[in-house]
Amino acid sequence: MSENYIVSARKYRPATFATVVGQKALTHTLKTAIMSDRLAHAYLFCGPRGVGKTSCARIFAKTINCQHRTPDGEACNQCESCQSFNEQRSYNIVELDAASNNSVEDIRNLTDQVRIPPQVGRYKVFIIDEVHMLSTAAFNAFLKTLEEPPEYAIFILATTEKQKVIPTILSRCQIYDFARITVPDIVAQLQYIGAQEGITAEPAALNVIAQKADGAMRDALSIFDQVAASSQGNITYQSTIDNLNVLDYDYYFRLDEAFLAGDVNQSLLIYKEIRDKGFDSLFFINGLANHMRDLMVAGSPATASLLEMNQDVAQRYVKQAAKFSPRFFYRAMDLCNECDINYRTTSNKQFLVELTLIKICQILSPDGQQTGNGSSSPVKSIKTAAPAAPASAPQASSSAPAPQATAAPAPNAAPEQKTASTSHKPVTSYIPSMSRNAPEPQRVMISEVAPVVNEPAVAMATGGDGTTNHSPFTAEELIAAWNDYIAKNSHEKVVINTMRTSLPQRIDDDTYQIVVESEVQVNFIENSKSKILKFLRKALKNDFFALNVVVSQAGPKAATMTKRELVNDFANRNQNLKQLITDFKLALA
Repeated sequence: MSENYIVSARKYRPATFATVVGQKALTHTLKTAIMSDRLAHAYLFCGPRGVGKTSCARIFAKTINCQHRTPDGEACNQCESCQSFNEQRSYNIVELDAASNNSVEDIRNLTDQVRIPPQVGRYKVFIIDEVHMLSTAAFNAFLKTLEEPPEYAIFILATTEKQKVIPTILSRCQIYDFARITVPDIVAQLQYIGAQEGITAEPAALNVIAQKADGAMRDALSIFDQVAASSQGNITYQSTIDNLNVLDYDYYFRLDEAFLAGDVNQSLLIYKEIRDKGFDSLFFINGLANHMRDLMVAGSPATASLLEMNQDVAQRYVKQAAKFSPRFFYRAMDLCNECDINYRTTSNKQFLVELTLIKICQILSPDGQQTGNGSSSPVKSIKTAAPAAPASAPQASSSAPAPQATAAPAPNAAPEQKTASTSHKPVTSYIPSMSRNAPEPQRVMISEVAPVVNEPAVAMATGGDGTTNHSPFTAEELIAAWNDYIAKNSHEKVVINTMRTSLPQRIDDDTYQIVVESEVQVNFIENSKSKILKFLRKALKNDFFALNVVVSQAGPKAATMTKRELVNDFANRNQNLKQLITDFKLALA
């Protein structure tokens, strides 16, 4: 039996347009072009791996040469042309793998074959797979043939990286973009194959396989064969996650209950259990972030369709999301993102993840000093703002904007604390990278529905005694304090020059931002940000003052130079001045 075994990716490779999975619009367009006899001389099929590009090219080549096509535009599989294609002896279809045949000589051999007309059928089809691997010289050698081929020649180019194909090739082709195959489509195909092969599979297990495949049908079939072999034809959810080393989402649901109860001890024990199973901590924290995202979108009927999972699991997410308020998800995702940013630079990765779990547990804690299970928390509350007086609570709540709720708030979720002096508007916070070498995508914009204060900074400004100032200030007072800091810290050259050219712009009552020209300036400002904030908050008598730093999208302006840089620039432009400085050994005082 092992000698006759054929892997599912080959055995169930599409043979007609109708059997192509997840590309209905594209296959309909190709069939319509064939039935109306409006064929181009060159096509470019592009898209991710394993979505059916080469399969569609072969089906297209077989169908256009079929002598007795069906009314719906499919090949008959009965004529001489179809049978020769199915038996892989057709001379009308020439395939070239450009990954291993990418030289000018290979293209010349191909163009020589173009001169030979088809012996059976009307067209001769040339399929060039991974066309982006051709060398520049090979592309140029191919241009003339591609632009003016014989009337019987049709070229189908396939690639996973369209951006690497030169524009002169793109302009000569009809371009078809293949989409990633959705999870439901993959699951449906796997169920069909399982029924054909006598393999039983749980829907949850197939859903895991589909998500692991990441939109590639070929990958899904390979994983399906792997799991089916290890489970002896009975694919269960447990056997699938064990075989693929996937972290069970039950762990995340257990963490949800710990977060809901504010149970720090339970959350740390669950994390230890996950580490003991051999899962990497970064993999876990990214999985937790995705779990919080899925809960957030499950909380609203408008976004529930974004869940790529089977109906049973999706319903569980919807039910779980109803236990939390939207603010919890926003804050939890923010903390997971911050942990991911700092993970690669921290010296104690386990402690960083544990601290993140502790902070998430405290989000729903009434005062931040007690956890939900009644034990004292080892970390101070994230919030340090003084609670509002009972008499003024109704007035404060009426002035605050209503959050855009997408799920019912948790029954034991405490109302948000507000300062006694004023209500606080939604804040758009800029979360900077903690590493100078960190890539740009690590810096994200987070919009909070509920008022969130940079509490550690407030505690620093107030001495950590819990008392805060929130006095209003004018733009003139801010500029005066800004210039005062510049005057008192003239030794910080780069920071001061940046502050001189980048004045703060208002976002809301307490939040301002400055626009700088480069990442280097961002790093310098961020390194001195705590000192700047402390000075400005004290000068403005407002401990809630926040400052964001963003890079200009308009491109760099003329650089501000120090005296030494100015002299060096003049010397580089004037060789006589440079020689004078060298001869007399001149230097700036």
